[in-house]
Amino acid sequence: MTAGISVDLGSATPPYEQIRAQISSLIALGALAPGTRLPTVRSLAADLGIAAGTVARAYRELEQAGLIDTRRRNGTVVAGTPADETESRAPATTPAPGAVAARVTAAVEHYIAEGRRADFDDAALLAILRAKLSQQDG
Repeated sequence: MTAGISVDLGSATPPYEQIRAQISSLIALGALAPGTRLPTVRSLAADLGIAAGTVARAYRELEQAGLIDTRRRNGTVVAGTPADETESRAPATTPAPGAVAARVTAAVEHYIAEGRRADFDDAALLAILRAKLSQQDG
């Protein structure tokens, strides 16, 4: 799983936030399905070359958001997204507005994290977004 997660120690974004945003995005995009087991805190920390407390903080925030569950015997697993519950209550033919908003928000978080890793400033990220929006409008 660490192939999808990286940490840029030179970034202004704290490492725990980079991890949280990336896992959140992977869940929202469906790359991590509900029930998928995540690496242990120590294992992911070792793979990324960072302190275990950094990964633990990211996992805590993901758990508080309801995206992952930590169980003693099963380890840490993807719980899904809050949107999954909304979608299960909505008719199958109509996506729930909350589900769409959650996916878009996760995609934006991923976009920002990737931009930060590439050392893009806010102006550059906004310029790219504006260009893509104008392409979609035309």
